[in-house]
Amino acid sequence: MANRAAGIVVGKVGTYPVHRDELLKDLLAEQRRDGYGYRTLSWQEIESLANTWRACGEKIVFTNGCFDILHVGHVSYLEQAARLGKHLIVGLNTDASVKRLKGETRPLNHELDRARVLAALSCVDAVVLFGEDTPTELIKRIRPDILVKGGDYKPEEVAGREYAGEVQIIKFEDGYSTTGLLEKLAQLVKEGKL
Repeated sequence: MANRAAGIVVGKVGTYPVHRDELLKDLLAEQRRDGYGYRTLSWQEIESLANTWRACGEKIVFTNGCFDILHVGHVSYLEQAARLGKHLIVGLNTDASVKRLKGETRPLNHELDRARVLAALSCVDAVVLFGEDTPTELIKRIRPDILVKGGDYKPEEVAGREYAGEVQIIKFEDGYSTTGLLEKLAQLVKEGKL
């Protein structure tokens, strides 16, 4: 860890104290690149990380979802959300909560696989799982500066809004949805093309 901290310092001009969040981000980035040891952060870890970022005056953005089959609509949405602040935290529905929301046949991808794919995106700083029907309790612990939702939500309808500085709604890109992809695949199977 000392060598990694020194590596951060030599990349800066003058005397520079390495901050805990910089070191953690560097370590997580290496693990992501190497493809091993990935795990989502616990609620306690994400709360601590959010407190560190907040103490440094860095704006925290939070969003959540199932992200079962990641597609360009998701990526565009997450990139837009990330541009609203310094750090983007994604609350990811567990398999059990996706099943409750979407039905018995979902999710198609395991929660840790979905989390790892999300974490590999450069715009995402952290992924944390939640098993509740809404992320309200998680948002209460993180207390983001900006809470982001997509689609046709109204700010006053967004779960956990009372624990965020503000709510931003980002319009989904037309033509991109996991349900739409699944329907297209089902049609191709039905037609014997797959």
